[in-house]
Amino acid sequence: MADGGRRRAYIGSFTAAGGPGLVTAAVDPASGALTVLSSAAGLPDPSYLAVAPDGDMLYAVSETADGAVAAYHLKGDAPEPAGPPVRVRGDGPTHLSVFAGHVLTANYGSGSVTAVPLRPDGTLSDATPAVHRHTGAGPHTPRQRGPHAHQVQPDPSGRWAVSVDLGTDSVRVCALRGGALVPHRETALRPGSGPRHLAFHPGGRHAYVVNELTPSVTVCRWDAAEGVLRPLTETPVLPGAAAGEAYPSGIVASADGRFVWTATRGEDVLSVFAVDGDSLTPAGTVPCGGHWPRAIAESGGFLYVANERSGDVTWFSVHQDTGLPRRAGSVPVTAASCVVFG
Repeated sequence: MADGGRRRAYIGSFTAAGGPGLVTAAVDPASGALTVLSSAAGLPDPSYLAVAPDGDMLYAVSETADGAVAAYHLKGDAPEPAGPPVRVRGDGPTHLSVFAGHVLTANYGSGSVTAVPLRPDGTLSDATPAVHRHTGAGPHTPRQRGPHAHQVQPDPSGRWAVSVDLGTDSVRVCALRGGALVPHRETALRPGSGPRHLAFHPGGRHAYVVNELTPSVTVCRWDAAEGVLRPLTETPVLPGAAAGEAYPSGIVASADGRFVWTATRGEDVLSVFAVDGDSLTPAGTVPCGGHWPRAIAESGGFLYVANERSGDVTWFSVHQDTGLPRRAGSVPVTAASCVVFG
C-alpha cells in the first residue's frame, strides 16, 4: 500500500480521446470520496491497470496497435516509472493482471494472451514475452470473425490463468510453465453471447461471466482442483434489453459474496443481483452516474464506475441489505476507462 498506508485509487484513461493518462487519487475511507492528486500522460492509452499483490508496484497496458505494458513504483502521490514499457507482441491489450511472477495481458485486437516476466523487484524483465494465441470465431459479425481476448486473471487458488474471449464465446484456462501459458481447458458459452469479463465469487466455487453481445450474466461452477469451469445458468442484465442497444462492460462480486453488480453501456446503468446458490436473482438497477460506464470496481464497501464518454469516475455507497448502490459523488477524468485500488 502506497505512502504509509494511505489508500489510493489509480485511474486509467484514453489519451487518444483527450484523457490525462494515469491518474492518482486519494480515497476517503469514511465517504469513499476521491480527490485527484496527480496525472501522467507519458504512456499512450493506459486503459487498464493492476496493482501488485504487495502494493508496491502498478502495471498499466498501453491499448495501442503496438501494445505494451509499463511498470510504476508506488511512492508518494505520483507513481514513478520503473523502466521503459515492454511490447507484449499483441494488438490492443485491454486488460492485465499479475500471476506467478508475470504480468499477463489480454490482447483484444490479436486475440492472444501474453506473459511478461517480472524481476524479483517487480520490474518488467527484458526477456521476450511468451504469447498464447487463441483460435476460433463466433456467429456475430463483425465482432466475432476471430478471437478477441478481453480479460485475463488468476483464479482464487492462484493455480490457473483464466482468459475470457469475446470473439470465440469461450473461457480458456491455462497453466504457466517455464514462462509459457499452457492450455488446459476451454469452456464454450452460448454462441453469440460475447463474453467480456469474469468475476469470481469470494468463496471460490462460482464465477460470473458478463456477456457483451447478448446482455446477460452466465453463472458457472468453478473447480480449482481440476481447473474446470462449468456453465450453469444465464440471467439477463436488464429486463427487455436487446443486443445492439445495451453493452455490458464490467462485473464485480461483493466481498461478502451476497451480491453481484454489472455495468451496462448504452442503458448507462448498474444492475444488482442477489447471489442464490447456482443462480442470480435480479434485485434492481440504478443510473451509473454518467455516460458509457466502461469499468466497475468495489473497494471499502463502495462501488466505483469509470464513465468513459461523460469523463468522470462516480462512487456509490451500497445498501447493506439490498445491495442497491446510491450515488455519493464523482470526480472529472476525461475518457476514464478503469479504476483500481492500492
